[in-house]
Amino acid sequence: MKMTTMTHRGLGGTALALALWSTAGQAQETDIRFQLDWRFEGPSAPFLMAVDRGYFAEEGLDVQIDSGSGSAGAINRVASGAYEMGFGDLNALVEFLAENPDGPGITGVYSVYDGTPAAVFARKDSGIETPADLAGKTIAAPTFDTGYRAWGIFAAANDLDPEAVEWQNVDPTLRETLLTRGDVDAITGFYFTSLLNLEERGMSQDDLTIMPFPEYGVPLYGNAIIASESFAEENPEAVRGFLRAFNRALGETLDDPDAAIDYVRKRDELIDLEMETRRLKLALDSVVDTPDARENGVGDIDTQRLAEAIQLVGDAYSLPTLPDAEDVFDSAYLPAQDDRMLLPAGSE
Repeated sequence: MKMTTMTHRGLGGTALALALWSTAGQAQETDIRFQLDWRFEGPSAPFLMAVDRGYFAEEGLDVQIDSGSGSAGAINRVASGAYEMGFGDLNALVEFLAENPDGPGITGVYSVYDGTPAAVFARKDSGIETPADLAGKTIAAPTFDTGYRAWGIFAAANDLDPEAVEWQNVDPTLRETLLTRGDVDAITGFYFTSLLNLEERGMSQDDLTIMPFPEYGVPLYGNAIIASESFAEENPEAVRGFLRAFNRALGETLDDPDAAIDYVRKRDELIDLEMETRRLKLALDSVVDTPDARENGVGDIDTQRLAEAIQLVGDAYSLPTLPDAEDVFDSAYLPAQDDRMLLPAGSE
């Protein structure tokens, strides 16, 4: 900087101090508006922890985290410029990029859910034990539900005719109630959301056949941190700093989820603490702590697997074009791999 090379030697030290103070001040003024995919629930703990423990501030960031109403909403708000970054389903991002090839660039920068949380929940008393038993049955889900949208992928992976079931598209608030009452035979939903909702309505796991998509041959990724490409290109260090702070909080959340849930309660004092703690642990165990994450670290993607997932999503959603894997995910902003080894290799 020019100030550090001033010819007035007597002011050199003061000028350097002012320059460093000015640089720090500019870093602290980097604002990031971040859109979650859903309400303040257990899985949002690491984001909120990073705010409250000052991890974002240490990276020179002023981060505002808002609750959301679904992945599509989070993606659209980042695309519109209302938010610089967000949290959304990579499959929904594939769909957005395919339908808006000339629109605003958005990219995944940190894969949090190594597998999709989508699952089928079926009543055992409907005679459903395997995917083949779903033929002729009725399944309920909202139209935006990942399990509904990706049903063709699940069906193909399990030699099931995708047209062999009858769908009821319902409001998300009614989905689990319909299954509990026996009005439908099965539903699709996020594993760590629908399971708890069903238990709250009186159904136990013994009453259910649960088929998580990743365990039934569906290689889709789940939710990732996404960023506006224009913001990332103009503020690469801010994006890197955001991911370093989040990665740090995620590691601490994995180490002690019971403590991490306190940061969710600070945002919403009305949460059911026991339920949200369990929801967080279910999310961590099912889609964060995976064999690949233990082997290679959290956050990154396998390019070949992502390319396969993009093709599967394109076929299932009848997309007009397909984005390249490099357009869907950019690993350039990730923390170093050693810093992302948050799980013991080979742990169960």
